[in-house]
Amino acid sequence: MLIYILFEPLKIKEQEFVDVPLLVMDNFVMYELRSFGLQTTMTGTKALRYSDRYIVSNINFTDNSQEYISNMQAKNGIYKNNIVDLKGDVIYTREDGLTFESDTLSYNTESSIAQTQDDYVAYRDKNSFKGASFVYNSLNNTMKSKKVIVKYQLKESNI
Repeated sequence: MLIYILFEPLKIKEQEFVDVPLLVMDNFVMYELRSFGLQTTMTGTKALRYSDRYIVSNINFTDNSQEYISNMQAKNGIYKNNIVDLKGDVIYTREDGLTFESDTLSYNTESSIAQTQDDYVAYRDKNSFKGASFVYNSLNNTMKSKKVIVKYQLKESNI
């Protein structure tokens, strides 16, 4: 009887694992091939594969499906439903020389739209601009942004 009075029974906590990675990979490389060739590559130092997404450390994502090849690099990334969400020192470069730098970026591989709500810096050659947020459509080379400051180098005319 003293045992029941002096000692309490152990309370064992049960933990339910709902979202467990299916696969953990170091030095991760993924190639996505379509009938017309290589569409995307994604590399990273570590990747977690879940049933619906990849979570990648030190991500390097290249989209080769459009006219210009786009490359994105960041400290962390999530690839889910054809959308790449990047966080931490994001650098977006395009084959024609256009570069964006921001802390976050969301890129839709189907529509080729890159966007962020954070401050950014963009440049091509000697031209640069910065702002508070942007939505960039790579297919028709258009951009929407807020609080834009532009530094533009005018070309001399031969007239």
